[in-house]
Amino acid sequence: MGIHKIKIYIGILLLAATTAFAQQPAVQASIDSTKIRIGSQFNLTLKATANKGAKVSFPAGKNFGQLEVLEAYPTDTIEKDGLYELVKKYGLTQFDSGRYEIPKLPVIINNKTFQTTPLTIEVNNIVVDTLKQKLYDIKPVIAAGSRSWLWLYILGGIVVLGGIGYLVFRYYKKIKPVKEVKQEYVSPKEKARISFNRLERADLLSKGEVKEYYSELANIARTYLEETIRIPAMESTTTELIDAMREAIARKDMRIDESIYEELEKVLRNADMAKFALSRAADHIITQDRSRIENTINVIDKNLPVEVEPTEPSEEEKARQAEILLQKKKRQRVLAISGGIVGLIIGISIYIGITRGFDFLKDNIIGHPTKELLDAEWVKSEYGIPPVTIETPKVLKRNNEVYKYISKEAAQNISEMQLFEYGSLFDNFHIGVATTVYKQPVDIDLFKLFDATAKDWESRGATGILQKQEGFKTGKGTEGLRAYGTMTLPDPITKEKKRAAYEIMYFKQQQGLQQVIIIHEENDRYAKDITERIKRSIEFTQEKEEGQQGPDGQQGDGQDDVQQSDNQQQP
Repeated sequence: MGIHKIKIYIGILLLAATTAFAQQPAVQASIDSTKIRIGSQFNLTLKATANKGAKVSFPAGKNFGQLEVLEAYPTDTIEKDGLYELVKKYGLTQFDSGRYEIPKLPVIINNKTFQTTPLTIEVNNIVVDTLKQKLYDIKPVIAAGSRSWLWLYILGGIVVLGGIGYLVFRYYKKIKPVKEVKQEYVSPKEKARISFNRLERADLLSKGEVKEYYSELANIARTYLEETIRIPAMESTTTELIDAMREAIARKDMRIDESIYEELEKVLRNADMAKFALSRAADHIITQDRSRIENTINVIDKNLPVEVEPTEPSEEEKARQAEILLQKKKRQRVLAISGGIVGLIIGISIYIGITRGFDFLKDNIIGHPTKELLDAEWVKSEYGIPPVTIETPKVLKRNNEVYKYISKEAAQNISEMQLFEYGSLFDNFHIGVATTVYKQPVDIDLFKLFDATAKDWESRGATGILQKQEGFKTGKGTEGLRAYGTMTLPDPITKEKKRAAYEIMYFKQQQGLQQVIIIHEENDRYAKDITERIKRSIEFTQEKEEGQQGPDGQQGDGQDDVQQSDNQQQP
């Protein structure tokens, strides 16, 4: 009987241990501290218990709620009671004081998602004891040394050296004529023969230098034609040379068969192909081309009229040659001026980029969309009921589909609702003014309004919405609430994600709600200037008569005057 009782007790203990182990959660979360100083790091530890071979996936990201993830440490694995315990640590921090919640985090074990329990961390400011800490006078401003002058000196030195080098080159070229070895030739035909022999000795074809061979062959023919029939063969294209040759031979009344023109043109075309298209003709064609040049020279030489003494080119020929040279010089002058202008533009651009920054150069020459808004002529207008006076770079347009952003239940107590916008949620810059008048008095809690706005943005694709709230006061003293932060928006076409900043000013005036919404790209410095100018311009037409209501619903002090619209741009 005693042994039987002992077995019963052992069974009960095993059952209790099994039940306790079964109730142990598969995922646990813990932090090493519940209070930290602003900017300090604390560690979040996630533990997951699983069988051997199970697939476990821990959360990843740059932020857990409003806490920034500084580092994700490697996963540790511990074998415990036949199971595996996987431990993942994260280093977190926050740079603003307050109480923050680490939200539920998903841990996936074999495609099944487990949620961790939320944890709370308190971030405190660093307290400075001004009684014990010695205080010192503010040191005077010391001008930081600028090194922009160094770049100016380098750029100026390059320009000066370049100018000196150009002047020296021109002077040296002018005073030192090119020495030429003069050779006496019996006739242009003899000169061509010697050139043929020199080309043969160069043996360019065996070296594969077909381009150089054809260049020399064409020059022999061109030189001969210049010296015999007096045409500018060296400066002319193939077509111009053949036309000039026909005219000169016609003037000299020479009898040249049409086949001579055709053979010469064929050789010159082959030379052009070799020089510019880098094509190689067959060996027999190259041999034929040399024979054609020799035959052309022999035929022209036999038909040259006998000249007792050299004659000067005719006035018409001189004028034609002068025109050709003039056109050539004009082309050179245009190229030189164009190159100088391009060089000057590049030099000025480099100078501005060094002294003012290349972002300044890009924004002012290429252009920047929000800078154009900032520099535009601003408009000061009233929008909605009750009217909100605001100054914007563009006139806001009425949105007639405003009621689609609210539920049917909420619309039943609304007497009038208006929305005026510039741009959209996904543009580079978006401005919105929304006014709502209720049928019955409503106790509006401004601190809870942003939740509805965030849900609307999330339904349109926004993610990672971070927000803070603080009091806001217009220039006339009307109190309201400012909600601001950042979020991630997808491009509606490319789906590429970008980080955007937003600010919403909430007011409750005359049994209604007024909102001023501004959204822009996060790091756009021009957009920040536009935002500040818009915020400074917010007014309410009847605010001095009705008094002001703050976020807590209390009346303000009121104002005795109304700010007048001067339609002038603020600096």
